Amino acid sequence: MSSYRRELKVKAIIFGAPGAGKGTYSTRLKTKLGVEVIAMGDIFRAQVKENSELGKKVKSYVEKGALVPDEIVVEVLKQHLAKVPQGAGVILDGFPRTLEQAKTLETIFELDVILLLEVPDWIIIERLSSRRVCKNCGAVYNTRFLKSKVEGICDKCDGELYQRLDDSSEVIKKRLKIYQDQTSPLLVYYKEKNVPLITSITTVIDTPPETLVEQMLEELEKLKMT
Repeated sequence: MSSYRRELKVKAIIFGAPGAGKGTYSTRLKTKLGVEVIAMGDIFRAQVKENSELGKKVKSYVEKGALVPDEIVVEVLKQHLAKVPQGAGVILDGFPRTLEQAKTLETIFELDVILLLEVPDWIIIERLSSRRVCKNCGAVYNTRFLKSKVEGICDKCDGELYQRLDDSSEVIKKRLKIYQDQTSPLLVYYKEKNVPLITSITTVIDTPPETLVEQMLEELEKLKMT
């Protein structure tokens, strides 16, 4: 890994507990900043759906809410970073999740900024336990505040909506504990490295994503990253 380096424009991590909204915000920032987003969770779930060799390897980890082994995650990250145009920017969603992964990332590029999403556990549990996903196209709904027009049916393709196994209350609590035990120490690590940190705090469950995105963009502009 030490010989693998990428020269990219803006190099960011969007950081937060499962259900904090990393995918929601990184997708919007992708459009605003013109960067690529590498979402490890989405990549693994797609592979599981395709029943690929990689999917078979990670299926048991994803469904239990456990972390996929570092060697698998790093190899997949390298493959997707190789597709990012030279000189473009990138936001990593779901990597790194451990100190070892963070140290490996340093051999690939120097991190510019961390986007930290702070969301209370009760909001996360409410969001995830009421989330539903289309089996066909992957569109995401919520039985609380983003319902489909017809219950259980996707508005876009008429596919069946289902609850992911890792969105059950028991698994959510386990994922949050894993986050606190294994991933939160990364904040201390990056603070010691003096990596700029932009913190966005959510206190209301129905806060429009655009509100926090604009706040992030303002802070990125102050750091001359927009």
